[in-house]
Amino acid sequence: MIRVLVADDEPLITAGIRAVLESAGDIEVVECVGDGRAAVSAARRRHVDVALLDITMPVLDGLAAAAEMGETRVVMLTAFGDEENVRRALQRNVSGFILKNCEPAELIRAVRAAHAGQAYLSPEVTRHVLGMVSFDFDAGQRGRDAGRRLAALTPRELDVLRQVAEGLSNAEVGRRVHMSEATVKTYVSRILTKLGCANRVQAALLLRDATL
Repeated sequence: MIRVLVADDEPLITAGIRAVLESAGDIEVVECVGDGRAAVSAARRRHVDVALLDITMPVLDGLAAAAEMGETRVVMLTAFGDEENVRRALQRNVSGFILKNCEPAELIRAVRAAHAGQAYLSPEVTRHVLGMVSFDFDAGQRGRDAGRRLAALTPRELDVLRQVAEGLSNAEVGRRVHMSEATVKTYVSRILTKLGCANRVQAALLLRDATL
């Protein structure tokens, strides 16, 4: 059983998340809290496997709480209005990002992926972040650095990365490049390792840098 903590300051959100997750059969929501400090305390006290944290919370925000979670895997809950917080979160070693209005099945997939030690990023988040990110240093140097890192990829891996950079899910990438979803998942994991990226957005931004 996957033990999950949910932290959000909107009771209706937490109630909905609890109902969805507990319908999965292999997930138990052990506690719901309304602020980041309570989330850190609960994670330590209840020995949870995965923490679902809203980025914007009182007392201690989700990003600060994630930094104190220790071995607990963290999936950030985000909304389209959280641009600056998402930028900050992309630099953190979290297991995933999902939108608050995602489909129930996606929420369950994200928790299972985090518990398995895999990164999960909503395709919608990928598309949104790629559209909002601005850069504050030399584009030429950034492009050269990105090109050197991308040179480590095989042509097939680069093809998969191009599809990921469009914000496609693993299933959608598989249909484009004629692979099974499981094979795409393996490719994405290998690409992230080779590039030294923590998540799909970082890899997509690297590809964008190289083509500026």
